[in-house]
Amino acid sequence: MSEHLIQIEQHGGVRVLRLNRPEALNAFTAVMLGQLRHALEAAADDGPTRCVLITGAGRAFSAGQDLADPHVAPSSDPAAAPKDIGHMLDHYYIPLALRLRSMPVPVVAAVNGVAAGAGANMALSCDIVLAAETASFIQAFSRIGLLPDCGGTWLLPRLVGRAKALELALLGDKLKAADAAALGLISRVVPDAELADAAMAVAQKLAGMPTRALVETRRAMDEALRLDFEPALKQEAVLQSQLGFAHDYLEGAAAFLDKRKPEFKDR
Repeated sequence: MSEHLIQIEQHGGVRVLRLNRPEALNAFTAVMLGQLRHALEAAADDGPTRCVLITGAGRAFSAGQDLADPHVAPSSDPAAAPKDIGHMLDHYYIPLALRLRSMPVPVVAAVNGVAAGAGANMALSCDIVLAAETASFIQAFSRIGLLPDCGGTWLLPRLVGRAKALELALLGDKLKAADAAALGLISRVVPDAELADAAMAVAQKLAGMPTRALVETRRAMDEALRLDFEPALKQEAVLQSQLGFAHDYLEGAAAFLDKRKPEFKDR
């Protein structure tokens, strides 16, 4: 049986997924990516889970792809054909990225250390990203002759604009957590010792909110990035109509009028 490269914990409505290769700075292998995708699928199918929190074990979030993984490692035989890295993306990274962006619950990232390459872009794919003060983000791809993957080319210009996205991607310089927050790349920076508690507090708050409305908010914003203003307005109306017939709106509105705490159930 494969080693448990993803640690899973349940804290009420929060499912914690911890990347667990601390000796390798949580660098991804094909096996690890498969386990992470499986863990996300399980969380998506688990009704009581209303938020997912992703973090790393040890002193890193993830150093990105492990270049020693047989799927991408260059052969020691100079006559051997190069590995097809696109195959790795097609079979591991793309399904993972699509699953992450379409989770039926909010996803929080707690970046506890370096987040490089695919590790950085996986974190940036989450709905809310908190980072420790000593954490950093590195688009390390250009250093080895590649381009940003795991959604990097889509995420970066949308988060920080084309000019800054190109600077981060082409130069591959380390970006401190505080600078990432100032650019709008991440949500918040907290002291290292407070990261775990702060991230759990955010996750627990999300878990107590109307899950379906939160997920539709994410989807509407992603869709609106490619729409003109009027189609975006019409999309809001369609989704608002659907949410208005759902339990959580009726419960939320009734609780507001009754001055009581709502009990949200939709997912």
